[in-house]
Amino acid sequence: MRNVTKNLLMGAALSTLMAMPALAQEKIRAVVIDGYPARALWVREFTEFFIPAVDAKLAETGNYVMDWQESYGGTVVKAGGVLEGIQLGLGDIGIVTTIFHSSKLPSQALAAVTPFVASDAVAVARAVDEIAREFPAMQAEFDAQNQVYLATGVVLDTYQVFSKHPVAKLSDLEGDKIAGAGMNLRYVEGIPGAAGVRGGLTDFYNMLQTGLVDAAMLWPESSVTFKIAEVAPYMLKADLGAVNSKTVTANKDYWNSLPDEVKAA
Repeated sequence: MRNVTKNLLMGAALSTLMAMPALAQEKIRAVVIDGYPARALWVREFTEFFIPAVDAKLAETGNYVMDWQESYGGTVVKAGGVLEGIQLGLGDIGIVTTIFHSSKLPSQALAAVTPFVASDAVAVARAVDEIAREFPAMQAEFDAQNQVYLATGVVLDTYQVFSKHPVAKLSDLEGDKIAGAGMNLRYVEGIPGAAGVRGGLTDFYNMLQTGLVDAAMLWPESSVTFKIAEVAPYMLKADLGAVNSKTVTANKDYWNSLPDEVKAA
């Protein structure tokens, strides 16, 4: 009888234990910001690759779970405003378009000021990440902006020239107004009569449609995603080079508050 009672008690205890919920995971909130819309290549890359990769890594222990809150398309900051937004704590993690900040992030302009060096986006991304690990100066530039360098987010495919009129050779661009993001405007300085006009990717369609510019320096994917090929249907395959202009960073105060396991993920 004692054995039966003992077995019944053990069974009841086991059933109760199995019915108990697992230890609660700690939820980590992360507000992610970018001024560009969700359809932008680098934003899709963050949503479809970066977030699932972090979630999968944390799932290995189950100690933490991320509460991702993604805010894109100007809901928190405009295009080009991510660096300041993360600095001020408007977001926890951001996709900084570094080409807009050549004075604050000069080392990030490495690929932009060395055209024709490499058209392989993967090679450029790996090279920049290696440089960031090896040379403290690159990390220090972000530290001065109250943020931590996490990774080169997306390297844009090699730049080409998209024009409203047929372009077969360099001389066909003489006298044209050519749009660029900033650092790459120096590419057109040697073309007689040509003038560089600074603008952002979200502005290029209207700039071309209204005649403010005659051509724009872009990578092919963006000409489709942002429908720029509709107003600039001709492409000069110039292979100006792949450029690291998207860097994932975290607000330094937010980063310091994270558990080590989450930082590692």
